Amino acid sequence: MDAWQYKVVYVDFRGRISSEGVEYIRQSGEHRTGFVRSFLDKLGEDGWELTGVLPLQRPESSYFMLKRAADKKAAAGAPEG
Repeated sequence: MDAWQYKVVYVDFRGRISSEGVEYIRQSGEHRTGFVRSFLDKLGEDGWELTGVLPLQRPESSYFMLKRAADKKAAAGAPEG
């Protein structure tokens, strides 16, 4: 059976991304979509795959859900459920 790791990322296209307590702020002159694409490119290099987007009521913001294959050693120690 495959084991997965998951990551939930808050994305505000106006210039802020929050992931597991770390904030990423868009730099002056950086395009909104380019800012988000650059962040996703870096996650993709680490094996993360975007699996879902949940738009929020607040304009221009969403939760992005990502997954990647879990390290076999890490998966062995993960709680069941």
